Amino acid sequence: MATIRVNNPILRGFHPDPSICMANGEYYIANSTFEWYPGVEISRSKDLVHWDAVPSPLSEKRLLDMAGEKFSCGIWAPCLSYSNGLFYLIYTNVRNWNVGTMKDCPNYLTTAPSIEGPWSDPVFLNASGFDASMFHDDDGRHWYINMEWDYREYGPRQFSGIVMREYFPAEKRLGAERHKIFLGTDIGLVEGPHLYKRNGWYYIAAAEGGTSIEHALTVARSRSIFGPYEVHPHNPLISSYGHPELKLQKAGHGSWCSSIDGKKTYFVYLCGRPLSCDGKSCVLGRETGLAELEWKDDWCYVKQTDGSLGNTPPDYVDVEAAEGATQYFAGSGSNHYTFNDTQFLRDFKTLRYPIDETRFSIHERKGFLSIQGWQSPWSFYEQGVLARRQTDFCFAAETKMEFEPDYFQQYAGLCYRYDEETQYLLQVTYDEKRGKILQLNTIMPNFFERGMPIELKAGAVWLRLTVNFDKAEFSWSQDGETFRAIRPLADASKLSDEFGGMGFTGAFVGMFAVDTEFYKKRADFAYFDYKGLDEL
Repeated sequence: MATIRVNNPILRGFHPDPSICMANGEYYIANSTFEWYPGVEISRSKDLVHWDAVPSPLSEKRLLDMAGEKFSCGIWAPCLSYSNGLFYLIYTNVRNWNVGTMKDCPNYLTTAPSIEGPWSDPVFLNASGFDASMFHDDDGRHWYINMEWDYREYGPRQFSGIVMREYFPAEKRLGAERHKIFLGTDIGLVEGPHLYKRNGWYYIAAAEGGTSIEHALTVARSRSIFGPYEVHPHNPLISSYGHPELKLQKAGHGSWCSSIDGKKTYFVYLCGRPLSCDGKSCVLGRETGLAELEWKDDWCYVKQTDGSLGNTPPDYVDVEAAEGATQYFAGSGSNHYTFNDTQFLRDFKTLRYPIDETRFSIHERKGFLSIQGWQSPWSFYEQGVLARRQTDFCFAAETKMEFEPDYFQQYAGLCYRYDEETQYLLQVTYDEKRGKILQLNTIMPNFFERGMPIELKAGAVWLRLTVNFDKAEFSWSQDGETFRAIRPLADASKLSDEFGGMGFTGAFVGMFAVDTEFYKKRADFAYFDYKGLDEL
């Protein structure tokens, strides 16, 4: 074994709201996926250095139906836990969160004997608030908690506290008695609760301060699970607020677990890295950081890079792992995706609907991914989009597409997107006067711009995107060797929470096809390359 330095974030690009669980000699992290399907991202590691993807647990419509949900609805803050040979996954499928004063946020539970499944049919638990979690006490009782949403109030007061009920696994139901166990602190906006027990103390860890630069994680303890809970004397446990010099901003929402050997406590938390050129735009979305916690007088503190104890996110963590272990997470580095089998789906997601053979086929044409054109890029239902998260500030993406449209409502190509209202589409389509054309179209809130049409000849088209921090350059070729850049440069910084105002995802790049005439026309893709240019 050797001491290996793990640089933060450990899961880069869109990996928000981490929930960590240690079971059977492995670590597991579950992340929110919002409108992206399959729901809930799970990563697995034996050493905290190398993280592999686990098949997503919510990959079937019986487990997760997100049809019609707006952007940044869907899966919020899952909680993964383990008890008596069973994995418990709590998740919120948010139906509405930014229209009116109410939030529609049903919470469900699914279980499995193995992290690979099979996962049970979901059990509806409640919908009084979001960010639910499960705590398994050492006396055999199970407790379910969630933040409570008070639609009668305004602003921070709508986050009215943490509510707890007992859960009875044999009957798969919640108990009748409701306990309000924690109101939060003056930071406000209490959410994302997790319960723990250590040395006879119950600890509640809850996110506060919203999801932007004021974000934080609060810790409080009590001798009784019902409270009252005493707030940490140096609260918050972690936050970047007031430290604009830190590489990791927005630090907050998180959870902890014991190390495999039981000697240490490891903590994962949400964070974001602003573009250096503007200091605010987190185009990679909210990511997952790692820290070691040290205990002093039965309070936990974040171990800093210099060995001191503090409450800011460290740039790196030293862990014990096999000699030569290399830092890795699924999708990192450079990837050449081919379509001879389904291995590429490890890194790709679609929107709101499960991936199926009808819309995304590798059998329609051998060696190609055939995407059937479906609804428009503004639809909250069935879109023909297959994309992967951006994990690097600087990257290059490329695909080779064969597509012969004969109507202007047929278009397909390369997409670079944040959500339905914020995206760039490098698309091949049809013009009645010019025939087959290429255009770079821009969709922004209350804005749509069609780029200059470029006439194409029949045959394959190579489409490329090169991103250098906030500058995104699209280019194309019809021989795969000579590429022509498209002007003007696109602004990558707009694909961020900070531009859209109230969103929770991150930038994705991928392939798409649209046919708003018959939902029939197909586009064939020979490969997809993603080359990350950042270093871990």
